[in-house]
Amino acid sequence: QVQLVESGGGLVQAGVSLRLSCAASGRTFTSYAMGWFRQAPGKEREFVAGIKWSSGSTNYAVSVKGRFTISRDNAKNTVYLQMNSLKPEDTAVYYCAARRGGAFRAIDVLTTSTEYDYWGQGTQVTVSS
Repeated sequence: QVQLVESGGGLVQAGVSLRLSCAASGRTFTSYAMGWFRQAPGKEREFVAGIKWSSGSTNYAVSVKGRFTISRDNAKNTVYLQMNSLKPEDTAVYYCAARRGGAFRAIDVLTTSTEYDYWGQGTQVTVSS
């Protein structure tokens, strides 16, 4: 059973940084792709960033490119989302997701929630102005 547990969310002021973590367990993830999504109140869930576990190839939403960085630590089975220069519009619940066989797909096509098989419970990020 795949389990994804997010942590690191909180209430911060605009301009600061925050790092989210996603601890993954229950499988060997080398053939997986991992993604971060977010959902603001009244809005649909949207793609933020994705990474192939084996190769480290990454992809970002235009709205976060240059500010956010996705990475993984193989030894810890953990995926991170480093968020810099946070803006109030980044306020949302952030979800970690895993895609079986994602290593065999182009990372830039894995940008919709339906592409992913497993989800964490989410962590709230609130950015005040």
